Amino acid sequence: MKVVKTVSSLVAAVLLMAGCAFNAVQPGMSREDVMAHYGKPSRVLPLGAGTRLQYSAQPAGQTAVMVDLDAAGKVVVARQVLNLNEFSKIELGKWTREDMEREFGRPATVDRVAAWPGDVMTYRWLDRDTSKYFWAYLDTGNVVRRTGQGIEYPIRMNDN
Repeated sequence: MKVVKTVSSLVAAVLLMAGCAFNAVQPGMSREDVMAHYGKPSRVLPLGAGTRLQYSAQPAGQTAVMVDLDAAGKVVVARQVLNLNEFSKIELGKWTREDMEREFGRPATVDRVAAWPGDVMTYRWLDRDTSKYFWAYLDTGNVVRRTGQGIEYPIRMNDN
């Protein structure tokens, strides 16, 4: 019985710590507080009357956290953006490479394929427990014309 209580306490502690880590950056916090938690951003962009701090784990990781600050340097919102809800906001024929990089950070890769005239931006992301790719197909004017997604199959040693 004592072991069950210990395991339950351990599970509760881990869940509490995970919740704290996820919610560590809250609206109203200062830029300095954000940087103390996340470190140096991968990019800093002007955003309306404020600033966006991008924390992207691309090319190897599967997350990109955007922290939007107001003109006074206080957090307005912090969110992980590599997910279907955020990808669904892309407006085909309207969004550009610049829009993609502002909203999702720099992609993991930018490739060319024979069947498409422009660049293909690839983002690595995690859908629940499945590693995936999200592709944005740009025309020759750097406008997003189509998007797609697929499963990222891991490369294993000795695969033939």
